[in-house]
Amino acid sequence: MSSSKAQEIRVRIGPSPTGDPHVGTGYVSLFNYAFAKQQGGKFILRIEDTDQKRSSPESEQAILDSLKWLGINWDEGPDIGGPKGPYRQSERLELYREQVQKLVDSGHAYWCTCTPERLAEVRKRQLALKQPTGYDGHCREENHTAGVVRLRTPQDGQTVFTDALRGEIKIDNSEVDDQVLLKSDGFPTYHLANIVDDHFMGITHVIRGEEWISSTPKHILLYQFFGWDAPQFVHLPLLRNSDKSKVSKRKNPVSLEYFKEAGYLPEALLNFLGHMAFSFQDGREMYTLEEFVQEFKVERISLGGPVFDLKKLLWLNGRYLREKFSDTEFVSYIQKQLFSDNYLNQIIPLVKERVEKSEDFLEYADFFFKASVLTDPANYSLKSITEKRPLIKLYEALIEQIEALRPFDKDSLQATLRGFCEAEGLKTKELFMAIRWMVTGKKATPPLFETMAVLGRERCRTRMRQALGELKK
Repeated sequence: MSSSKAQEIRVRIGPSPTGDPHVGTGYVSLFNYAFAKQQGGKFILRIEDTDQKRSSPESEQAILDSLKWLGINWDEGPDIGGPKGPYRQSERLELYREQVQKLVDSGHAYWCTCTPERLAEVRKRQLALKQPTGYDGHCREENHTAGVVRLRTPQDGQTVFTDALRGEIKIDNSEVDDQVLLKSDGFPTYHLANIVDDHFMGITHVIRGEEWISSTPKHILLYQFFGWDAPQFVHLPLLRNSDKSKVSKRKNPVSLEYFKEAGYLPEALLNFLGHMAFSFQDGREMYTLEEFVQEFKVERISLGGPVFDLKKLLWLNGRYLREKFSDTEFVSYIQKQLFSDNYLNQIIPLVKERVEKSEDFLEYADFFFKASVLTDPANYSLKSITEKRPLIKLYEALIEQIEALRPFDKDSLQATLRGFCEAEGLKTKELFMAIRWMVTGKKATPPLFETMAVLGRERCRTRMRQALGELKK
């Protein structure tokens, strides 16, 4: 993809701090970083925290730590700043409000006062008539001055844009609804903040996942209505499971924190993510981040559905382990990764009352170090729920709560699990024993809440999802 010599290349990623850092963030970051560095440009990190109910400082810090662990460093953003600050959208609200008012004044946006109940009825009716779902334009010709602000999309014609990998893409405007731009709480939606930020930050190339293709017409319309030049778009192929479904936490570990805690090397994970949509002309399997940057060309990105194959990642990680470390270095690595003073100091108070000789520690505390602790699925059953489907649904709801839990400590776990039992009418003793089996693979362990806190959210949720997978078979 060619670019003007006079124009500085500026790319960005915009993760939302609403959960754990996703492996997809690492994947998209790698390709943005490589393009920026090869072109002598800037790679910008922007925290898109407009979802205030779900955003948290802990999630933001986890994103920063995970990218640093991978070795992907940003030129502007949190911890560094930039021409206009650290780039957190929650700190740029006045800019968004100013810009959306310009759209209202020019007639390209309008205030809407439709209630959630009315919108639900509209959607219900559209589904019943097998019509496309979306806002029906009820407030288009009204003259409201409160509520939410919606984009006034054209009723006919097409919106056309060019993707660097796919060429010209045309989408009928009838498929683009009047998207909310500004919420009633004064915060922008992604679509508005994304465009305003990209313009004022001078973003020249938007490299993101292909799931955003269907939203691009909304973005193109906004650029046109504002009178701004649009950046060049590059939509990367989605990471997929072996069955071609989108990679998700329900089928595979997807948190960058999981891979860090599980003992994957950052070099191996980056190498693996690079393989997802790019290959070296000489066919090499292993390469450094610097070599990837030197070789990288946008036009050589493969659009074939990249399969997130954990077996391939394990193989690659094994090669890195064997080739990177001498025997002495390997000992130090294992000690740091598995038997650090910090980790052992958390475990010992929980197990030493049961240990009579050193060997007992290995037997009693092995689940603190194992990759998998799966047992007979019967251990995960509940007497009060005899049918499979309701049991699976119940565990899925519980795991969702555990994944969202912050802080992940003894008191929070106890409150969450006891509250879940009360809400679902479950006996605590029965559910807690099933959870114990899921996260430790044992019937007798140290106290459950303290044990889960030491294992950490990543191990607990991964093991619970593995156990749920066994129940689904």
